This record gives sequence, C-alpha cells and structure tokens, in this order.
Amino acid sequence: MSHPPNRIFALALASIALIGPLAVHLYLPMIPAIKAALGISDALAQLTFSVALFGMAFSTLFYGSLSDRYGRRPVLLSGLCLFLVGSVISALADGVSTLALGRFVQAVGAGCGMTLVRTIARDAYGPEGLVEALAYLTMFYTLGPMVSPIVGGLLVDTLGWRSVFGFALLAGAAITLGVYTAIPETRPPAERGGPGSSVLLDYLRLFGHLRFTAYVLQTGLSTATFITVASAAPTLMKEQLHRSATEFGLYFLLFPIGFFLGNLLTARVGNRGATDTMVLLGSLLSITAVAVQSGLLLAGYFNPLVIFLPGSFITMAQGIALPYGQAGAMATIPQLSGTAAGVGVFVQLFCGATFAQLYGLLATGTPGPMMATTALSAALCLIAGSVPFLLRMRGR
Repeated sequence: MSHPPNRIFALALASIALIGPLAVHLYLPMIPAIKAALGISDALAQLTFSVALFGMAFSTLFYGSLSDRYGRRPVLLSGLCLFLVGSVISALADGVSTLALGRFVQAVGAGCGMTLVRTIARDAYGPEGLVEALAYLTMFYTLGPMVSPIVGGLLVDTLGWRSVFGFALLAGAAITLGVYTAIPETRPPAERGGPGSSVLLDYLRLFGHLRFTAYVLQTGLSTATFITVASAAPTLMKEQLHRSATEFGLYFLLFPIGFFLGNLLTARVGNRGATDTMVLLGSLLSITAVAVQSGLLLAGYFNPLVIFLPGSFITMAQGIALPYGQAGAMATIPQLSGTAAGVGVFVQLFCGATFAQLYGLLATGTPGPMMATTALSAALCLIAGSVPFLLRMRGR
C-alpha cells in the first residue's frame, strides 16, 4: 500500500471476515429444516453442511498461493463473486444434489475471505502489529456467528429455508461492493512470486518446520472441537429438547461471546505473551471445557446450557490461541505468508469438516457421539499445542 490503512479500509477488511459465517453459521439452523423438507437422513443432511467446509478448506490452498503470485485484490474479488453464484444456486435448489453443489460453490468463494483477510492484514499492518490486528479483526468476525444463527433461525421459522440464501446473497453483494471501493492492492508487485516458483516446493518448505506444522494442526483441531459441538447442537435442540430454530440461534450467541472474550484477552496481551505459551493455554482450556461438558452429560444433566455454556469456553480457547497460532505460522517464512495463511485455513476447515462428518456418521440423536468426537479432537489439539512449547523449552 502507498499509504497507511485508514478506518474505511479497516472496516472493509473486517467485513470480509463475515463471508465465512454467511457460508457456515447461517446454515446451522437450517439443518433440521433441510432434513425434513428434502426427506434425507442425518448423515446426508450433515453432508450438506460439511461439504461446504471441505470446499472452503481446499479453496484456501489456491487463494493463498495465487495471492502471493498475482496480488490480493483480483483474487479476493474473484472469490466473492463465486460466493454470490453459489448463493443463487443454493436458493434455487430442488434436491439435495443441487443444494450440495450450490453450498460447495458458495463455500469455495467464501474461502477467499478467510485466507486473504489475514494476508492483507499482514501486508497493511506489518509483522509487528499482526497479532493485535488479527485479534481485533477476529473480534469483528464474531459478529457473524452472533447474528447469523439468529437471522437464519428467524428466516427458517418465518419465511422458509430458501430465504436464508437470499439473505446471504444480499449481504455478500454489499460486502463485495465495499471491498471493490475500499480495498486496494496491498502487496507490491516486486514482492509477488514469479511464474517459475513451485507451489509444492513452498508447501514442503513450510511443513519442513515442525513448529509450523504444530501451529496449523492446533488451530485445525481446536476448530474441529467447536464445529462438532456447533453441528450437533441444532439436531439435539430440535429433536431431543424440542426447541425452535429461533431459540437455537439465541443460545448460539454463547459461542461467539466466548470467542470474542478470548480474542479480547489476546488483543490486550498482544506481543507481551509468548506465542507458544498462549497456544498451549488455549489447548488446555479447550480440553477442560470438553471434559466438563462430558461429565455433566454423563451425570444426566441434559439441557441447552450444558451444550452451549461449555461450548463458549471451547470458543474462548480458540480466541486465545488462534491469533497467536496464525501469526506464528505466517512468520515461519515471511515471503510465503499468503501460502502459510492458506495452509492454516485449509487445515482449520479440513479438520472441522472431517470431525463434523465423523459426528454425522456416528450420530444417533443422543449426546454420546458428540462427546466421543470432541474428546478425540480436544486431546489431539492438546498434543499439537504442546509441541511449540516443548521445542522452546529444549532451545529449538
């Protein structure tokens, strides 16, 4: 950029972060309605959710490397346009195959925001301001998960499930217009990768660093823990606790509130906190929340607060560790920050989709499969989160 970022730039950049929730969280209250309207099984209904996570995950690999070569702005605008096309296909779907296709296209488009927000922030604010910038951007991002399930639930209960995609189309169009007018190219042409550079070699260079691998796995597995609870909650609320989609949306507020508080703590601590220590702290909090939730359920306490209150501590753990893990991964090889951001988001979404679908395959309509799936993801998250701390203790 030729000048320091102003508030309009910051607001437009923050708005890009809302694309992800429009593709993911807005859909959650629809799962029981889609299942009933299309007459499909739990596993197939879950597939219409997890296919979006898989699509978003794989797309981030391309967005990160393409942005390192051709610049941030054209790649970002292309992705936003894909999101709009996917929203239209989903709204017009008359069967599960067309719906899955629309969700996939919509999510592939949304992947641009999750990758490029981080990369553009690094370009604009520099490595020294990245942790704080990511924390504040992620705090703004929490508006999406706060509002999306409530809006989605109200639309499902009043206008039907197709109206949710209409809302996504309008909101996505507004974000695209804001980006087009307020976000310039942030990466100087001299710093872009040439056509002869190898994407595969870039990935090998990054994964050659154990610390990088641990950071991206920790963020992925912590996301998987949250996604499992979030994708299990709608069915448990509807079929076991007999609550409405609107009520689900209101309880869902506890998730982004926890995420907001975790990021607020991170923003306050900033560079004063060691990256590996904060990542380990988030991992410990996540597995503690999972253990408390499972203990309450096994003791016979089954109500909305038992689902959502421990879940808010799972998202708080994410909020604490995620900015540090992202910044640590992108700092591994500064010239590959875009590729590193893409890989990090890919691992987040791929782990989230894998564990969400694992839950879908195990689902019986009871809390047991959720407990088993989150126990696995949280334990693996703690292992990955411990590695950078142990490496530092050994002077590596």
